Amino acid sequence: MKEKLEEYIEKQIFPEYKKNEQGHGIKHIIDVIENSFRLKKELNLQVDENMVYTIAAFHDIGHHINKDKHEIISAEIFEQDEKMKDFFNDEERKIIKEAIEDHRASSNHEPRSIYGKLIATADRVVLDVHDCIRRSYFYGKKNYPNLSLEKQKERIYEHLKDKFGENGYAKVYLKDERYEKSLKDLQKALSNKVTFMKLVDEEIEKVEKA
Repeated sequence: MKEKLEEYIEKQIFPEYKKNEQGHGIKHIIDVIENSFRLKKELNLQVDENMVYTIAAFHDIGHHINKDKHEIISAEIFEQDEKMKDFFNDEERKIIKEAIEDHRASSNHEPRSIYGKLIATADRVVLDVHDCIRRSYFYGKKNYPNLSLEKQKERIYEHLKDKFGENGYAKVYLKDERYEKSLKDLQKALSNKVTFMKLVDEEIEKVEKA
């Protein structure tokens, strides 16, 4: 890793994630970075670590601006960052920009490079049921503030079922055994709505008490 690149991102990019709701905050970014490097090692991918780190660091930076097209906005923020020209050539920056654009779970096209496939897969971070509930709750409070608590809870269940259920839209493009196991655990939890909603109640109570 280039030390100056890492230093710049830690000082100038990471603080921007304070503007996002917690589900897409710095903890999520660190998780995706760690997941990316884990997959790189496990799959023996021949990819540049500096590019991987940068894609993961920028991929959700525009989420607070517009959640519905955050992948496009995040890519634009990267592209407009003149400092990136100190670290990457034109072709590398093009690949990074496209990988950021292609990471979204609901994307209607396959990522255009191995970098895009890596980040899109890494972004489906290990699916701990409790973490999924918390992230969905934070997302709902920020983006649907007028919903009652009961409707927020229902939204959590429906969202996770739509995204990660048997016919969910979340896609991965590389083999990730840890993801596959966690996905099965989440799908099993979602299969019984009554017990799942008890988990939702418990997690929301923990969050609100924290």
